[in-house]
Amino acid sequence: MNAQILPVTSRDNPALVRLRKLAADPGGYRKTGSIWIEGDHLLRAARQRGWPLGLVVATEAAMQDEMLRALAESATRVLVVPTALFKTLSGLESPAQIGAELALPEAPRIDAGVATVVLDRLQDAGNVGAILRSAAAFGVRQVLALKGTAALWSPKVVRAGQGAHFGLRLIESLAADDLAALAAPMIATSSHDSQPLHRVALPSPCAWVMGHEGQGVSAELMARCALRVGIPQPGGEESLNVAAAAAICLYESERQRT
Repeated sequence: MNAQILPVTSRDNPALVRLRKLAADPGGYRKTGSIWIEGDHLLRAARQRGWPLGLVVATEAAMQDEMLRALAESATRVLVVPTALFKTLSGLESPAQIGAELALPEAPRIDAGVATVVLDRLQDAGNVGAILRSAAAFGVRQVLALKGTAALWSPKVVRAGQGAHFGLRLIESLAADDLAALAAPMIATSSHDSQPLHRVALPSPCAWVMGHEGQGVSAELMARCALRVGIPQPGGEESLNVAAAAAICLYESERQRT
């Protein structure tokens, strides 16, 4: 691909102004239909999953690096900027040298019969991104987020996901009734009235429900679950971090499946 390469030195460049707003607004992608990603790891992850790079912003130093330059030139258009100007786009303490704007596809429909994770009003972007990363690692390909969950494509969630987003079927802003479309049985973790996870024959596929960090799974959603399981905690802690609990549950599902 022959990328159009343009040097830019003004922070008032229209494209940079737009990207600056997009990077600063967690839900900005819902208005623009595009996201801002930073760092060569995320750009490569997107490319490997077949996502085209439309607009890339790279520092002058990045364009002197053979690998980063090749990555930049795989895009349609490249804006080459001084490092200080790139920092105005960055949400990182140590800004990367390259970033890109990606167009988001239309939201897919729920796939009724595949392994799924359901997010019930999770608030912390780091937790949400970590769960997406675990889902991708353990072969889950669909994540459904109920209203009140942190924006799945926000910059913080995308960074925490470390590229997992680009291989997942992501649907958000759902109501509990929308989950009636799932054929896979839903399973929730609970510290009350539950069986130990490792002693339960888990259905495959299934839909793991992960609840709000403080309130857990809502009563309405819990009533829809076919199973409730508990994770043994011999150390005596009251509960696990939701992202840690999700990783354990998804691992056990994959272990039993194989």
